Amino acid sequence: MTSNRFAVAVHILTLLETNKAARLTSDYIAGSVNTNPVVIRRIMGLLNKAGLVTTSAGVAGAVLNRAAAEITLLDIYNAVHNNGQDELFAIHEKPNPACSVGRNIQSSLEIAFNEAQKAMEDKLADITLAAITEDVASKI
Repeated sequence: MTSNRFAVAVHILTLLETNKAARLTSDYIAGSVNTNPVVIRRIMGLLNKAGLVTTSAGVAGAVLNRAAAEITLLDIYNAVHNNGQDELFAIHEKPNPACSVGRNIQSSLEIAFNEAQKAMEDKLADITLAAITEDVASKI
C-alpha cells in the first residue's frame, strides 16, 4: 500500500506558507487535510526532524525554516520517506528459485525500478514548495 505521508506533508507546508501570519494548530491543519490531528503531529515531527519546520513544545503551530523557494518536493519526500520503506515500487519477495525467471527477476526489476525512482526524485528536486503554493493560490 502506498503511503500518503508525502502528499499530506506538502499540504501541511503549503498551509504554513500561505498562512505565515498565523500559527496554525494541528487541529486546524487536520481540518484542511481531513484527517486526525495525531497524523498531522506525527508528520510535523518528521518535518521538524528533517529541519524543514520548527515546532515548539507547548506552543501551537510551526514555521518554515527556509523560504518556500528553497524547499523542494524532494526535500519533503525525503523527510517523510520512512527510510526506504516507501520505495516507488516494491519487489515481491521469495520468487521460486527453481524457476529461471523467478531466480533472476529480482535483479532485473531492481535495476529498472531504481532508474524509475531516480527519475522521480530528479523531477521532485526541480519543483519547489513555492511553485506548489503559487499554483494553489492561483486556483483560490
